[in-house]
Amino acid sequence: MAVKFSQVSEKDISMAIISGFAEEFEKFVKSDCIIIGGGPSGLMAAREIAAKGKKVLVIERNNYLGGGFWIGGFLMNKITVRHPGEKVLDELNIPYTEKTKDLFVADGPHACSKLIAAACEAGATILNMATFEDVVLRENNRVGGVVVNWTPVQALPRQITCVDPIALEAEIVVDATGHDACIAKKMEERGMLKTKGFGAMWVDKSEDLIVEYSGEIHPGLAVCGMAVSTVFGIPRMGPTFGAMLLSGKRIAEIILEKL
Repeated sequence: MAVKFSQVSEKDISMAIISGFAEEFEKFVKSDCIIIGGGPSGLMAAREIAAKGKKVLVIERNNYLGGGFWIGGFLMNKITVRHPGEKVLDELNIPYTEKTKDLFVADGPHACSKLIAAACEAGATILNMATFEDVVLRENNRVGGVVVNWTPVQALPRQITCVDPIALEAEIVVDATGHDACIAKKMEERGMLKTKGFGAMWVDKSEDLIVEYSGEIHPGLAVCGMAVSTVFGIPRMGPTFGAMLLSGKRIAEIILEKL
């Protein structure tokens, strides 16, 4: 099949990328909600909050979104979800099969791509290859935003890493950075929080508690997903993702009540 593309110059392509990025980024210098971490809990929260018309920015340090949702466990790209997590799979039109009673398995790449698309279609904006560095504080030490830099800056030799970051403001910030709990750890460095570190694996205990403890942990700062485990000392859960999805939903409900 013969195809003749429209004539567009390299300059036009470069300008489209530059202006498109700058125009969108400028809109999110101040957001209703900034979510640090584009894994399943962060993306789920972004979808739910953005769907209510709020301005949501997801910041992800990698060039891809989804975290462990892409690859499941042990590099075998299947994800498991325990009841009632399959209800979210139904919402997102993700196909799955029931392996044993109330234990469901889905294709990781399919599930992840559906969740990313759902967050974007709800209106969330993604800034990937950007890394959280610090918090912005306001009166009474309320979190009022985040300080970010490009991820590749971290790979530069120490002698030339004087690359200043920028600050982005938000009504509320969500730590969805997984076991690293990057924002909570930064607050701990400043003596404003105390984290307990995640516990050993215990799936039955972990998933219920992750959802239960998802919430605001400091004025202006909320936590969801496996960052909850690190903050509260909850057992880890491994490659099952129902609590990740439902934690994202729960934190969205809490945030929407505040916005």
